[in-house]
Amino acid sequence: MKRYLTLILFALSILIIYIGSKLQLYWSGVAAWGLALVCLIFAVHYSKYIPNEKNSKNKKKEV
Repeated sequence: MKRYLTLILFALSILIIYIGSKLQLYWSGVAAWGLALVCLIFAVHYSKYIPNEKNSKNKKKEV
């Protein structure tokens, strides 16, 4: 499940920016970009859980 969090958080940040840009409220743009930045930071953090198939194939060949 953790490897899907990168995609989910990336999509969520795009959605937040889109909604924040459509709202015509005071400071909504700054808040939207701030929330999107937080989502992108978490997306980068969870990207380390994406399996690297090249490394796993090499390990299987060595054993």
